[in-house]
Amino acid sequence: MKKEKKTIFQTGLLMEALKEAFKKLNPLTLKRNPVMLIVEIGSILTTVIVFCNIFSGEKFSFNLQVSIWLWFTIIFANFAESIAEIQSKARAETLRKARSELFAKKLLSGNTIEKVSALSLRKDDLILIEEGEIIPGDGEIIEGTALVDESAITGESAPVIRESGGDRSSVTGGTKLLSGNIKVKITSNPGETFMDNLIKMVESSKRQKTPNEIALELLLIIMTLLFIVVVFTIPAIAGYMGVKIAVPVLVALLVCLMPTTIGGLLPAIGIAGMDRLLQYNVIAVSGRAVEAAGDVNIVLLDKTGTITLGNRMASEFIPSDGIEQSRVLEAALFSSLSDETPEGRSIITLCKKETGTKGSDIRVPEGAVFVPFTPQSRMSGVDIKDRKIRKGSIDAIEEFVKSGGGNISEEVKNRVDDVAKNGDTPLVISENNMVLGIIRLKDIVKMGIRERLAQLRKMGIKSVMITGDNPLTAASIAAEAGLDDFLAGAKPETKLSMIRKYQTDGNLVAMIGDGTNDAPALAQADVAVAMNAGTQAAREAANMVDLDSNPTKLLDIVEIGKQILITRGALTTFSVANDVSKYFAIIPAMFAVQYPELNILNVMHLGTPSSAILSAVIFNAVIIPCLIPLSLRGVKYEAKSVTSLLRMNLLVYGLGGLILPFICIKIIDLLVILLKLA
Repeated sequence: MKKEKKTIFQTGLLMEALKEAFKKLNPLTLKRNPVMLIVEIGSILTTVIVFCNIFSGEKFSFNLQVSIWLWFTIIFANFAESIAEIQSKARAETLRKARSELFAKKLLSGNTIEKVSALSLRKDDLILIEEGEIIPGDGEIIEGTALVDESAITGESAPVIRESGGDRSSVTGGTKLLSGNIKVKITSNPGETFMDNLIKMVESSKRQKTPNEIALELLLIIMTLLFIVVVFTIPAIAGYMGVKIAVPVLVALLVCLMPTTIGGLLPAIGIAGMDRLLQYNVIAVSGRAVEAAGDVNIVLLDKTGTITLGNRMASEFIPSDGIEQSRVLEAALFSSLSDETPEGRSIITLCKKETGTKGSDIRVPEGAVFVPFTPQSRMSGVDIKDRKIRKGSIDAIEEFVKSGGGNISEEVKNRVDDVAKNGDTPLVISENNMVLGIIRLKDIVKMGIRERLAQLRKMGIKSVMITGDNPLTAASIAAEAGLDDFLAGAKPETKLSMIRKYQTDGNLVAMIGDGTNDAPALAQADVAVAMNAGTQAAREAANMVDLDSNPTKLLDIVEIGKQILITRGALTTFSVANDVSKYFAIIPAMFAVQYPELNILNVMHLGTPSSAILSAVIFNAVIIPCLIPLSLRGVKYEAKSVTSLLRMNLLVYGLGGLILPFICIKIIDLLVILLKLA
């Protein structure tokens, strides 16, 4: 799915966000943001003083204006967070609509069917789903092949194929079965389905603060406490100098010097980052994973289904010298009869095409015992009396043949190499201790992945392909896809140990996978992205799920992760730089009447002490909503060195944050004087 183009300037959205902003004025809610809580305490204090002024007959105009703008500061900060939350909640509501009340055909003992509510389905229940029905729950297809419309969760209208066996057997509740009849084993209990978790992830109220966000928040609290101490000491110093400073002025000084800008925008930055991921149809289980994505320097990609389309198709049977073609076809057919993978089905299809046999004419040999494929053995086959037929990788078959006293000839090895050099997958087939021939499987590299991997390289991220295929096949695919490195003949434990090694060397590792054999590695990786089309085990092990099952999406994930970090850093720099201008506005105004010499600090030549203080307070409040679009959209990320990014950050947001307030405060001061507000 393409990134959605949307705007925050929608009347309904803005009004809802404004309502939520007022609701967040509750101190119990605001305590999650200590900086803004202190601003609220200051606002309450100035409001009380205003009422006291009114009842005592004192002038209250200045104090009233300060109080109003302090309240605006809090409301604008709450508004920034609310508008980000509402965008996410709107998405969650859309997802809820897809969870309409459904019924399921539950299979009981004796193949009887009971119609039950979809909400009552539990893990390991067996259900029957027929053509045209909505899939009632998450599960794995154990029988049959289906054409599924997943637009309810992915937004993509193109249907996808799901079938039993292999890594494309999972189905998701809320999607629609367009054709075929399937039996499904439920994999989630009520409240734990993919759609349930999706909604929880989308709901901003469920968002956990990331480690960097917590660290920055702690820094802001320390800075705030420091300024509180400073402001509390000023009355004593001022009293010694014979200057009396009003409480509203002290509150205004405190609020202006505190990091209110970043304090108000910080929650919105995190929420908006998660929402941007969702716009790309990527669901993040935690904010920690999103931030880690911004710092990864190693990316491990599974080949089949990730770099390639995954559905390798049998295209040719190559017999060994002295072996008849018919014998190879028979062995390939028998060994694939129980193979429900796309590769196994394609072998049967090619056998039928080569022999002109109809499916109805194929019979399972009497006494046949099928041997399933395992990641450890890397081969499958069938035992028919004294015939042991196997098909698998050359290493696995060589081991099997040698165990029976046979050997693989150099002629077979050369042909395997020739197939692999062409980027195809050689599947060796044997009977007992004799190699009968080779099955050529074609795999296709996904479009656009070479260009996206090149962009990752520009970011300083190394891409590594890990596959169970032989080295020559892996090398060919790696070259075609533009990968930096590859690991061939990888077993699940190999992938796991490789990730641990990279992490031990101080790297942050991202892993993309879709199969059950990828689950251990996904669980170990710092950033683990599972393809939605993959197995349930892979999705549960990962901390991100790509609904489109597009591995090139990793670039978007990395960019968004970096964007969140850069945005947070840029706005923090801007906020701190702002304090300098406010210092030059308020401090001279506080003491200039008693000590005219301090007017030298009034570099902006502000009209009066009251207008100076009021202008600084107004700017402090107004700058927050002005920065809301930037905090939601994020600072644009470009693939540059850290030094270049830091230099750009200091130039634009450091120097800009220093100069802009001087200009704006001067303009506001002129307006305040013109309107006779102070």
